Order: sequence, then C-alpha cells, then structure tokens
Amino acid sequence: MAETDKEQKALLLLRYKENGGKALRSEVVLAYMNIVKYAAYSTRNMYLKFADTDDIINEATLALMSAVDSFDPKKGVKFETYASIKVRGAIIDYIRRQDFVPRNIRRFAKDYDAAYSALYSTLDREPTAAEIAEYMKITPEKLESGSAQAAAAQTLSFEEMVFEGGFDLPDKADDDGMWEPESAIHRQEKLGYLAEAIKSLKERERLVITLYYYEKLRFSDIGKVLDVSESRVCQIHAQAVQKMKKFMTEYLK
Repeated sequence: MAETDKEQKALLLLRYKENGGKALRSEVVLAYMNIVKYAAYSTRNMYLKFADTDDIINEATLALMSAVDSFDPKKGVKFETYASIKVRGAIIDYIRRQDFVPRNIRRFAKDYDAAYSALYSTLDREPTAAEIAEYMKITPEKLESGSAQAAAAQTLSFEEMVFEGGFDLPDKADDDGMWEPESAIHRQEKLGYLAEAIKSLKERERLVITLYYYEKLRFSDIGKVLDVSESRVCQIHAQAVQKMKKFMTEYLK
C-alpha cells in the first residue's frame, strides 16, 4: 500500500513537470508535506526556544515548493532525497538568520572549545569536566549550565556538518540546485568521515548522538533513558559534537 502511494505521488509529480499549472503544483506540495513535517519535527530542539513551529513550517513549505519547481527527473535523483535536503537546508538557513544565540552563550561556547582543544593537546587525552572548569576558572555547576545553554548552537553545528559544505569539501550544485557527480562523491566521503567520527566517541556520547539525531528523542527523553539530568545530556551532546568536529578537521587534513 505504501509503495502504491509512493508511485501515485511520483506520477503526480511527473504530470506537473510535464504540464505545469498552479492547481497541480498545489496537489504535489500537499502530497509531499510529510517531508516538511518530518524536517520540522526532527530539528525542533534547534529552534523551539527561538522560533515558532508555524514559522519553521512556512519556511520549509516554501522550500518544498521551490524543490518541486527545480527538480529534474532526468537526473536520476529521488525527489524525496532532493526535497528533504532542500527543506532541511532552508530550516538551517532560517535559524541562522535569526541569530538566536545570545552573545554571552556564543562567548562561552568559544571559550569551551578553546579550553577543550588546549587541554586535549596538553594531556593527550579527553579532558574531564572538572579540568575544563578549572581551566576556564568557573565552577563545575556553571560549566554544566553553560554547556546546556550552548546546546542549541552545537546542534546547529552538527546539522551543518551534514547539510552544509563544511571542512573545505566542495558541495557544488548546478543552476537547478542538483549535485554534480563529483560533488555527490565528495558528499558521500564527508558522510563517511562523519560516521567514523561517531565511531570514535565514547559509548555514552555515541548513544546520545544516536538517540537525538537518528531516533529523534528530545534531550529530556534521553535524560530519562540515561538516568541523568537534561542539562547533563546537553553537556554530553556538546562534548560529542566538539570531538567530532576535531576528528573530522584533523582527518580531512
């Protein structure tokens, strides 16, 4: 039944590409609204405190409409894949435009990254939370609360690893927004490096990344699974993203 539904939507899309028409385009957009809803749901922790879900859905719907118009069936890319990336990319762009992270949180995240990198180089191992707090001359409690506040920025950072060019790997597209063959290969390489970065994490960090990005659980729900506070989950998440960024930067050099 699901396969039949997919075929019907694909045929509807082909009809629109062949014949055009506003009414038919509206039908296609409605048929693929699940892409918008899934993207809005899966990125909710990135925007809930800073934007309304309705605004996110509006942006995502506009991106879906653009994807319907620019999609070229002859290029052998599945529309669901093409549209999902366009929609998710539009959400990330919208969040970035809001400049939602206060200056003091940005400063904390930057200081935390610098402290982590300096201690990692000096100790030749992952620094503990206590060591990072001492290096930053703050209390462990302030480190935990600051890490929790910076979680949204770290979440966006992870999303950009997947959906943005990042790490000097080209993600060029042609005039229609479709990937060229070389760029598709580069993108696959980047995803492969990201998978290796995830494997390099400690078990608990890997679990947080898996539950949040793949199982789509909220930080509060992950806290219940791990039997820790939500702020502790945020801290684990921030540490994991920092490690992956460091891993990928060094690996790609």
